Amino acid sequence: MEFESEDAAKIFYDEYARRVGFVMRVMSCRRSERDGRILARRLGCNKEGYCVSIRGKFGPVRKPRPSTREGCKAMIHIKFNKSGKWVITRFVKEHNHPLVVAPREARQTMDEKDKKIQELTVELRNKKRLCAAYQEQLTAFMKIVEEHSNQLSKKVQNVVNNLKEYESIEPQLLQQR
Repeated sequence: MEFESEDAAKIFYDEYARRVGFVMRVMSCRRSERDGRILARRLGCNKEGYCVSIRGKFGPVRKPRPSTREGCKAMIHIKFNKSGKWVITRFVKEHNHPLVVAPREARQTMDEKDKKIQELTVELRNKKRLCAAYQEQLTAFMKIVEEHSNQLSKKVQNVVNNLKEYESIEPQLLQQR
């Protein structure tokens, strides 16, 4: 399957997860070393992996909670391809745990924190685009300033050369008067 954007793929898999009876979790991503944009992303079941306990490292735990992780391998892997689309390159359907019998029991709507995270993510993405545009404009401006500076340097050098030439012939001009 192909998607127009990474967000479209996330929305699709989140909707699929709700219908099947599990909760989608955004997992790892791979970024471009050149410009930092996301080239690939892994989306999966929220029961993926195992909880690494940090209990006791920062003092006693008041309300220890059971781990929700069960090592589930269900996931999709999406990649940004050369045509500018996001393509599913890997799909693991099987879960190693029971799915929610009635999908309506699964998270139907995003809670306030999820909405805020999504809003801030969109805002951050827009700020990054704006920053990249400003950087491009600044680079273009600096190039213009550098070219102008080079032209001024050449003009100043011409004036200096003309003055030296005048100084060398000045005695001859004074004698002719």
